[in-house]
Amino acid sequence: MSEPLVLIEYTGQVAVITLNRADAMNALSKAMSAAIIESFKEVQANQSVRAVVLTANGRAFCAGVDLKELGQRGIRAEEMGGDSGLLSVSASFEVPVIGAINGFAITGGFELALMCDILIASENAKFGDTHVRVGVLPGWGLSQKLPRIIGVQRAKEMSLTGNFIDAPRACDWGLVNRVTSPEDLLPTALGLANDIASCPPEAVKEINQLIDFGWNSTLADGMKEESDRAKIFNPKVEPASFEGRREGIRSRGKDQK
Repeated sequence: MSEPLVLIEYTGQVAVITLNRADAMNALSKAMSAAIIESFKEVQANQSVRAVVLTANGRAFCAGVDLKELGQRGIRAEEMGGDSGLLSVSASFEVPVIGAINGFAITGGFELALMCDILIASENAKFGDTHVRVGVLPGWGLSQKLPRIIGVQRAKEMSLTGNFIDAPRACDWGLVNRVTSPEDLLPTALGLANDIASCPPEAVKEINQLIDFGWNSTLADGMKEESDRAKIFNPKVEPASFEGRREGIRSRGKDQK
């Protein structure tokens, strides 16, 4: 029996989803994409999960859409855009996702990384948008997300040349939060995931949604949305919980480096 294309491991309140098609650099074949979608649906249904780490086995995070397969069947319109499977499941996913990028994240794999809420990169990671070299257009948001993250001119440099950037440059440009050694990548991502999991889950969900709302809105609309939600959400918090959490916050401020 062949190994699963995607592995799921639960550790406490964190789920680790691992792409497991290392022999093909975790390329997004039709079967691989379906396996990723089903994995996220499984994790979403698990009410105990508070955060997710998405990573991969092998030397690549994801080499993008399987070009060998595309050479046989072509690209279907329904596989692109907001109603496509991968983007749709990402948009509806309510738990924060930390991408632990272990190697190459190329084109569709780059877009998969950009679906995560937080990115941590190994020193071995490289990012590339090679849509232009294949002669196709991105359909999962890369042309809109990337300029907002790293700036228009840097995004154009990447997307109009198809050139790669390494992990240190990705960090300098604000694409990833931090760079670690290969052996520290997963522990670092799990540490952040556990930090998220230790916070009140409803507050995590609301704040994550607020940030995403602001991403897609004007500043004025985002400010109004925050105010409206806070007026509804905050009065529901029991006064006793503030005192109970106060010491934990104070200790955290002293202990963190």
